[in-house]
Amino acid sequence: MTRFPHDQFAKQYLEELLTSVGEVRVGLEVLGESRQVDVWFAPDDSPQREPNALGLLGRMAQTPCLLEPYRNAPTPTDIRSCLLKLFLVQADSQRKARRGGERSEEATLPYLWVLATTASEALVQGFGGQVDETEWIAGVYQLPRWLRTAIVAINQLPEVPETLWLRILGKGETQRRAIAELVTLPRDSPFRASSLELLINWRLTLETSQDLDEDDREVFMNLSTAYLEWREATLEEGQRQGLQQGLQQGLQQGLQQGLQQERQETVANLLKARFGELDEELAARVPAIVKLSPEEYMPLLVNLSRQELLERFPVETSNEAGQ
Repeated sequence: MTRFPHDQFAKQYLEELLTSVGEVRVGLEVLGESRQVDVWFAPDDSPQREPNALGLLGRMAQTPCLLEPYRNAPTPTDIRSCLLKLFLVQADSQRKARRGGERSEEATLPYLWVLATTASEALVQGFGGQVDETEWIAGVYQLPRWLRTAIVAINQLPEVPETLWLRILGKGETQRRAIAELVTLPRDSPFRASSLELLINWRLTLETSQDLDEDDREVFMNLSTAYLEWREATLEEGQRQGLQQGLQQGLQQGLQQGLQQERQETVANLLKARFGELDEELAARVPAIVKLSPEEYMPLLVNLSRQELLERFPVETSNEAGQ
């Protein structure tokens, strides 16, 4: 079921990032066809933010463009479908220019960016894609000039700040590392808070679903880093405000207990997502796991097997718990 929550997230995410630098339309209807462009973008002459703040995505958004994100590797049919939408949008743009008595220049025609979590060598070569590292970077495959199209293989992008906002749309380890990088940005960084909010909403959507597949569970674990950051920040802010209002010391203890309970619930949910259920043996390990910081226990929950977790975190006795 991952595809549809991911599609929704990808569209909302791109809309959130690009709204500050131009006009964004999600689900643009293609004239005369029962097709929709996932995300249509047209840059503003005077944007609210400098496009440079979006790194590689900002460079891509310097001209009107279609953005087509893919959770799974696109097929040749997918690329042809995207190209058809591009040609229809370009034809409509040229018609409007003629009606207005204007000349339509090739350089001003809309561009197509296929944002693929991964793209096979056969797919890229089949459409004549090539990397021009004098103009772009590894992972950005430009199709022949007059097609005005590029395939972006997100898993091949270098892990540099310029590519962060695109790597968030990646898959597996690519996405996990990008989210971890996002969390470490200063809290006042542009787009950080809004991106985390969308990631958390995606996680909550998965959390309430009853039919998670293996890919969903991987996404759930990847998103948990963002969720933990958000929960910690929310609880810290609540504690800070409570203390500023001069509440009694007992409130601080209560907030600490609440934080501990939240951590236990989060770890329990992570274990359930990882192994499909939370049996008694795993549940008994939760108190020991939450004694570690999120930065310490997240890699363990992602990488250790069930048996390794049971051995790593012995069950606490009542005497140990009370010490």
